[in-house]
Amino acid sequence: MRHKHSRLRLRHKPAYSRAMQRNLVTSVLLYESIRTTKKRAEVVQPIVEKIITAAKTKDARNAIRSINAFVMDKNACRKVMELLKDRYSKRTSGFTRMTALGLRKGDGAKMVTLELIDSEVPAKATKANASTTTVKA
Repeated sequence: MRHKHSRLRLRHKPAYSRAMQRNLVTSVLLYESIRTTKKRAEVVQPIVEKIITAAKTKDARNAIRSINAFVMDKNACRKVMELLKDRYSKRTSGFTRMTALGLRKGDGAKMVTLELIDSEVPAKATKANASTTTVKA
């Protein structure tokens, strides 16, 4: 039964969980795509959504203060305020996407890619694209 198990949290000590969440949020904002376990992505996704919403709705001074409460790097805060705020100006919510990758080889944990929607990171070439291209000698 799931009595009182509605919170999204990691099963580590509180300080370790908080540090991991802050590092994952910073990585998502800086690199726009991370590969992690499903549970960690579920915990981090609402935080990223709140940060981008705060940048859009609050004035600059208060937005920076609320972003720096979670972000570990000045460049991530700068990127949110200068780039992501404008990119998602027309979108009200749903700034991130989780894509299932399968199971991790070592322990069978469910792996996902957590990425920002409309990111400018180029997609990696798939095997289908690689097999259709030919190189002339």
